[in-house]
Amino acid sequence: YHWAGYRILFPEADHIIGEAYSGVSSARLNSVVSAAVVSHEGSSLFLNAEATDLDAHRVRLRTGEEVEGTVVVDARGRAPLEPAAPAGYQKFVGMELEFDQPHELELPVVMDARVQQSDGYRFMYLLPMSDRTVLVEDTYFSDSPHLDTEHLKAEIEAYVEAHDWSVSDVVRTESGVLPMPWSGRVPAPGHGPLVAGYRGGWFHPGTGYSFPVAVRLADFVASRPAESLFGPDFDRFARDHRRQAWFPRFLNRMLFRWYPPQARRAIFERVYRLPRETVRNFYALRLSWRDRVRFLLGPPPRGLSIRHRLRPSTDS
Repeated sequence: YHWAGYRILFPEADHIIGEAYSGVSSARLNSVVSAAVVSHEGSSLFLNAEATDLDAHRVRLRTGEEVEGTVVVDARGRAPLEPAAPAGYQKFVGMELEFDQPHELELPVVMDARVQQSDGYRFMYLLPMSDRTVLVEDTYFSDSPHLDTEHLKAEIEAYVEAHDWSVSDVVRTESGVLPMPWSGRVPAPGHGPLVAGYRGGWFHPGTGYSFPVAVRLADFVASRPAESLFGPDFDRFARDHRRQAWFPRFLNRMLFRWYPPQARRAIFERVYRLPRETVRNFYALRLSWRDRVRFLLGPPPRGLSIRHRLRPSTDS
């Protein structure tokens, strides 16, 4: 899916960001990646095959079968980077809904923060999939990982009803809880196995998303022979990612430690008044020193609380 831009909605502001916005469904991604694997000479695709043990050059499956290779990439999903690492959470429930009539949304609404604020910073995310189908997500930047799925479904239904959209079908439902750390160690890959995704620290700490960084890492891996993957180039690549991840972690600390939940919306109202280039670089995790300065210039957003900042914490 491709759109010419996206919208950000606050109680007193409607920002239209004229930057290309794209998305892909999990079904489409699975179809393309699977087809690429099976069509590549020498490749094998194992479905529903759980990996129980692995090292730099070998994977053992639950069936007892072993697969060997020059490099093993461990992309088995999220695991805590450090069990005690302090973090906030982005949590959400999304429902892909089909309506009786066209919804008339021309652009995605990345944040509709006009909703009642609760459990941290709250917003609705609207992704138009067709003229009658929209993914509606109720999202929170919260101190707690607890997710009340049924309550958030009810909130989505109330939001849809308030927009006079009549639902004819619920296509699918999704949910997730994504850590947004502000401290702890970012893993430094060695010489294999290459741990990818959240488990290896390859994600954007300030958005909770891992897909763009995963694509960047996959492109790097695919552009080099497996036998020479690790070395100075890879070390620089990983070091650049860790350097870029530092500033969003600092912003997470500010969001979750310096502002009480009811005041956090003011931070995002400030962010989307920054130059378009800075917003784009933030989402891309390509922040320059000028971008960092722009985030910090001027008086702090309203709601800064010294008392909240000094509350007991396991910060390291």
